[in-house]
Amino acid sequence: MRLLSLQVQDFRNLPAVQLAPSTHATIAVGQNGQGKTNLLEALYFLATLKPLRAGRLSELVRWGSQAARVSGRFLLKGAEREISVEVGGGTRQALVDGKKAASLEDYFGGVSVVAFTPDDLEVIKGGPDARRAFLDRAVFNRFPAFLKESREYARALKNRNRLLREGATVDAAYLDAYDETLARAGARLYARRRALMAELAPRAQATFASIGRTADPAVYGYHPAHLGADFAHADEAALATALREALSARLRRDLDRGFTSVGPHVDDVSVTLGGRSARAYASQGQQRALVLGWKIAEIENLEAAMGFLPLLLLDDVSSELDPERNAYLMGYLARSGAQVFLTTTDAGLVRAAAASDTLWLTVHSGQVALEEAPSQP
Repeated sequence: MRLLSLQVQDFRNLPAVQLAPSTHATIAVGQNGQGKTNLLEALYFLATLKPLRAGRLSELVRWGSQAARVSGRFLLKGAEREISVEVGGGTRQALVDGKKAASLEDYFGGVSVVAFTPDDLEVIKGGPDARRAFLDRAVFNRFPAFLKESREYARALKNRNRLLREGATVDAAYLDAYDETLARAGARLYARRRALMAELAPRAQATFASIGRTADPAVYGYHPAHLGADFAHADEAALATALREALSARLRRDLDRGFTSVGPHVDDVSVTLGGRSARAYASQGQQRALVLGWKIAEIENLEAAMGFLPLLLLDDVSSELDPERNAYLMGYLARSGAQVFLTTTDAGLVRAAAASDTLWLTVHSGQVALEEAPSQP
């Protein structure tokens, strides 16, 4: 998979960008607040239809403009195709070769992207919400249908919570119907997360062993809370039954509080180091190495599963890593052969990932310009 060209119009603070990226590294250099991250977010949004940071689609449209558009031409399995996404009026529209996409599967069609941001480096010491989002981004990359499946679950959850807020007046038949839908949709999310963790965790643990600077082994795990089934081996039907039973068992609590207290939306990812919670006991450097190990494992796992490397987006990550781990990451990127977009405030931090065909860009006040390769120090 290769991105051949990118066009951005009125996205965030970017009025207009047109570029043909390098087949290897494209590096955007600029000070904070100038639009480097917006360029990466435009690419991420194009490849996933999900904002990397924004909570609302309207935040993606440049101030004073009515709509934003991002288009990219990709080489996929020897054939070229163009995908585009337009945002306006709080809605988005996905297009394939200029026509409305018939389905999400048709739109994605093998396009895959892995993003790595400074916020990701804080995910170990953050709360469960951040780790769930971190996990689900990886699940979506591996199983694009997860986007549609998670939306189905979110709709069922919203409807159940609305009924719960009615309290004692709620119609039990309606609640039972939503419980069935929620249990079925939730079982699919459980299965997707489980499959991803089974593939990715061993790779992440092996990578951490080489960069963690400790003999303590890392373990990444996922097991749903309040689920009675044998999670590792239960099929989707058994998972749905277990979730349905958990919903029933916690119904009184849920009615009292007005929200659903069990399901994929409240689970956490466990990360331990030497058998102890990495959140509580790992140093900051070790926590970041755990995240770095996960991201490299995600890249390798996607290549093994799909037969090609995903597009890699790294937003000023090098400034947050210590020199040794940054050198490891830059060396990995240079050796991987992947197509990479990096942003940085200091070109020296990412020079090791560059090559003779690297495309250097400068970003200032939303304007993206070609730049000569920075001279060696």
